[in-house]
Amino acid sequence: MQEYIRKRVLEIAYHILETDATVRQAAKIFGVSKSTVHKDLTERLPLINEELSDQVKNILDKNKSERHIRGGEATRKKYKEKCGI
Repeated sequence: MQEYIRKRVLEIAYHILETDATVRQAAKIFGVSKSTVHKDLTERLPLINEELSDQVKNILDKNKSERHIRGGEATRKKYKEKCGI
């Protein structure tokens, strides 16, 4: 694995641990695609640091279980602004 990829994987992992960021948020911050973040965290990180990978996986699983709530909130906000309610 190239060093810049290894460095990016660790930076993204530590960022998610510190902020509970979603894959989408991390992708935006680091200027890469959601697919890249997902591959970094699910395939590359376990090869680099298995313990860190387990911690990040717990956060990703929590975010995944809550995404339907965030989607509903986003829709509510959109229509609230649109309708002026």
